[in-house]
Formats: sequence, structure tokens, C-alpha cells
Amino acid sequence: MAPRHATARHPKQKTLDRLNRVEGQVRGITRMIEEDRYCIDVLNQLQAVRAALVGVEKEMLKNHLHHCVEGAIVSGNATEQRRKARELIELLARASR
Repeated sequence: MAPRHATARHPKQKTLDRLNRVEGQVRGITRMIEEDRYCIDVLNQLQAVRAALVGVEKEMLKNHLHHCVEGAIVSGNATEQRRKARELIELLARASR
């Protein structure tokens, strides 16, 4: 059974690169606020950060499906399959709140 957080090397680096860009965007927003930049400019950057995080979330979900969930299916372990399904249902339920 693969670890719960298993990620393939390439997708992991891609995710880390995306998060590093988001981190840079957030630092930029902090500077914008410190410099009293125009509100709409700050709001535009906040929307860009949110969109970037949604992209990271989608990649993580896709990776989870391709590795963790697929691993549970291939294993034939019904308990593990149900656990993975329950985790996804709970995740989606929290996202819809």
C-alpha cells in the first residue's frame, strides 16, 4: 500500500513550483498593501492568488486519484477502497459549504 501522501516526483516538483509562485504573489500583495496601492490592483492580485491555489488543488486531487485512489482499487482491499471513497466524499462535502 502506498503512503497516504505519495506523489510522483514530477507532479510533486510541479506542485512545489506552483506554490512557490503563489508565495511570491502573496509577498507582492503584502508590499502592495504596505505601499497603499490602489484597492482594485490589490483585489486583482488576490483573485490571481485564489485562482492559482485552485489550480494547485486540482493538480493535487488529480494526483490523489491517479496514485492513492487507483492504488486502493488495484490492491483489491475493500476496506482501503471504502476509506479512499469516504475521504473524497468528505473533502467534496467540505468544499461545497
